[in-house]
Amino acid sequence: MLWAQWWVWAVAGLVLGLLEVALPGQILLGFGIGALATAAVVFVAGPEAVPGLPVLLVIFAAASGLAWIVLRRAFAARRGQVKIWERDINDN
Repeated sequence: MLWAQWWVWAVAGLVLGLLEVALPGQILLGFGIGALATAAVVFVAGPEAVPGLPVLLVIFAAASGLAWIVLRRAFAARRGQVKIWERDINDN
């Protein structure tokens, strides 16, 4: 039962976080945070007390959704806000 090991979820979270650097969009970062939260739950509970894969997937989905909402509120452009560039990076 590899999914019952906390380090598997932690590695998955770190890989998703690194993929976010290559594929920006604040989508994979939410899943990475969800995987790290699931790793914390498994670590605290211990691999013997893990309730099962369906419950872990629900925890992962809930933590990922919550992380995505928090990231969206923290880093997204506000409604009606438009970025206006006043100078070009190539202008010297």
